[in-house]
Amino acid sequence: MSATTFNRLTPYLFLAPALVIMVLALLYPLGYMVYGSFRDWDPSQALGESEFTGLANYVTLWNDPNFRESVAVTLKFAVSVVSIEMLIGVGLALLLDRNLRGMSVLRTLFILPMMIAPVVVGLVWRYMYHPTVGIFNNTLKSIGLEPVDWLGQHALLSVIIADIWQWTPFIFILSLAALQSLPRSALEAARIDGATGWQQIIHIKLPLMMPVLIVTGLLRLIDAFKVLEVILVMTEGGPGLSTEILALRISRTATEFRELGVAAAMSNYLLILLMLLTLLMLFYNRWQEYRAAKAKRAIEEAV
Repeated sequence: MSATTFNRLTPYLFLAPALVIMVLALLYPLGYMVYGSFRDWDPSQALGESEFTGLANYVTLWNDPNFRESVAVTLKFAVSVVSIEMLIGVGLALLLDRNLRGMSVLRTLFILPMMIAPVVVGLVWRYMYHPTVGIFNNTLKSIGLEPVDWLGQHALLSVIIADIWQWTPFIFILSLAALQSLPRSALEAARIDGATGWQQIIHIKLPLMMPVLIVTGLLRLIDAFKVLEVILVMTEGGPGLSTEILALRISRTATEFRELGVAAAMSNYLLILLMLLTLLMLFYNRWQEYRAAKAKRAIEEAV
């Protein structure tokens, strides 16, 4: 082998271990799941022993009103928690982006919720929502109000509040990091030109933070679609299907109903939905970058 050929192949040799690991740990399980979704598969038989049914699992799910209800609940939950978490997290980052005494301690306290195991979070909030001994209803009683059936009449809202409490710190940390990495020259120039604090936020800080915010929102959106433990501990998907998101329905289909082929098809539907949302957000990010580059060129041409 010549030196030129060896030098050309060297990068691929270094990449080979990572590619092998990716194929074994990512692509093979994904292909296994896709293959299983086309078969009438249950835990009592090997995948190769199951009957091939084509698109029957997908058609069954498409016509299943309970599956469509789970999709609607998942979308409602994910959009609600991500929107509110982005609003609160970015707001806190803008508020705390300053040098104050004890700020490091305050920032540490903010990130504590996301360090707690999801099962523990579910148990804590379940007891806080308890109809008789929970802190919320006891507080309502102490001020003369009627207790509320939090995990009954307002189950989805209760789960959304718990998720916001746990994962807003994630948005806060990344937003604060994005804020602290902004070019100070642009902010100083805005102050010299007489821009108010609100104008700096709207026209300078948020536009410059947008690439980070889009990726942060995308990560939280993907994670919100896969929430399982907190909802399972708090409500078990009830009452009815009011809090049964797709991740919980997939788990039940595979473990309780023992329909692995249907569960695999359901997982593929979820995968397709997440891929579409990811492509949409990445396209929006590229569009924002194109607008920013176009505006920059226009300014340079004007100067």
